[in-house]
Amino acid sequence: MLTLVSFVVTLGILIAVHEYGHYRVAVACGIKVLKFSIGFGKPIYSWKLKNKSTEFSIGMLPLGGYVKMLDEREAPVDPGERHLAFNTQPLKSRAAVVAAGPAANLLLAMLLYAILNWSGLQEPKAILAGPVAGSLAEKAGLRGQETVAQAAFEGDELQDVRSFEDLRWRLTQGALDGRDLTLVLGAGTAGAGQTVRLPLSSLGAPEADAQLFRKIGILGPWTRPVIGDVMPGGAAAKSGLHAGDVVVRIGDTAIVDGQHLRETIRTSVPASSAGGAAVAPQNWQVVRAGQTLALQVTPELKTVNGTVVPRIDAYVGTTPELVTVRYGFVDGLWQGAARTWQVSALTLRMMGKMLTGQASLKNLSGPLTIADYAGKSASLGWSYYLTFLALISVSLGVLNLLPLPVLDGGHLMYYLWEGITGRGVSDAWMDRLQRGGVAILLGMMCVALFNDVTRLLG
Repeated sequence: MLTLVSFVVTLGILIAVHEYGHYRVAVACGIKVLKFSIGFGKPIYSWKLKNKSTEFSIGMLPLGGYVKMLDEREAPVDPGERHLAFNTQPLKSRAAVVAAGPAANLLLAMLLYAILNWSGLQEPKAILAGPVAGSLAEKAGLRGQETVAQAAFEGDELQDVRSFEDLRWRLTQGALDGRDLTLVLGAGTAGAGQTVRLPLSSLGAPEADAQLFRKIGILGPWTRPVIGDVMPGGAAAKSGLHAGDVVVRIGDTAIVDGQHLRETIRTSVPASSAGGAAVAPQNWQVVRAGQTLALQVTPELKTVNGTVVPRIDAYVGTTPELVTVRYGFVDGLWQGAARTWQVSALTLRMMGKMLTGQASLKNLSGPLTIADYAGKSASLGWSYYLTFLALISVSLGVLNLLPLPVLDGGHLMYYLWEGITGRGVSDAWMDRLQRGGVAILLGMMCVALFNDVTRLLG
């Protein structure tokens, strides 16, 4: 139920803001708006404001909306109201009305990010977990438990790293842009004050996924290598592990943190021998109530998402150390605008890579995935939901600016042609372009829906 409600609220907010952008600028330009609708189909509820000619309504199908303006191309217009028709307006006014919808979504995202910045977010500290073996981080000399104080791309000034999420965002940008990142280690860690250079440009990353971060080697923030809840009858319980045990060594491997412990368990058997074979017993060294104990632990092979992996049936690791990230009014607003720009650029870059075949079309998501994430983010708390809402608002704004004839960006493309040539696109070409745009959009929707179903069934 929470998923459905969150999905409807998400769509309602995004559609209302988008259409209000069109409506507000149309009214400001002196255009008569006949109808403002959130949703399609038969209206559930309609109303009119006092002294206003616009009819407002909520449709039965909440998958879009529209603003219907007085227009001679759609119906005859009274000569006394011709100056109020959309098609009689100057080019700059028509372009402003069309661009206002996507702009409203981007402004909403900026405001949501700003609200999060002003209110303060609890985020993991930028303390690094043990790096993945053979990764860029390990080759650069990182060993785990280092605090990252500052970072900068090559040629840029150093900036403070406020949290692990801040660091992860910089790693994503650097990997996708092909820019090397320099890290300055903070006080209280080995090598404090030293700089570490991560050659992210060597990755040639087409998209940001789990494999990308494995190549970088920084998968998560540092946590204590502690055993949490132990499932009765599982491998951990059979081996004598208790909740609260601190794992310091497995065989000859010294355990750095919770992430390292999970990785060591996960890779405790070669993939080639995972076809039903048993995992060899491992010699674990743990600290329990101040005493060092030696235990023999035998992970069991379990199938997870179609892959056979070793598991011990116990929660591994603890909650990372958190820090409150909060900005003042001006800084929060500026950071909100910067994050909106960065996410917009990243979205466009990913769309471009999917178009050229450099990134998988599996990155396209549709309504089922949006509904799923809306419910999950809402269940985690308002800050997670607002972050999700901001991300979707950016995506909607950027998508609508694409130069597809059926989208706002397509209409802006027509106006650009009109501005250059001094004449509008002919009706014949308009019809051809509209048909092509609809075909492309339907194709994208089919791929997105297929990805949704595949993710949910997988």
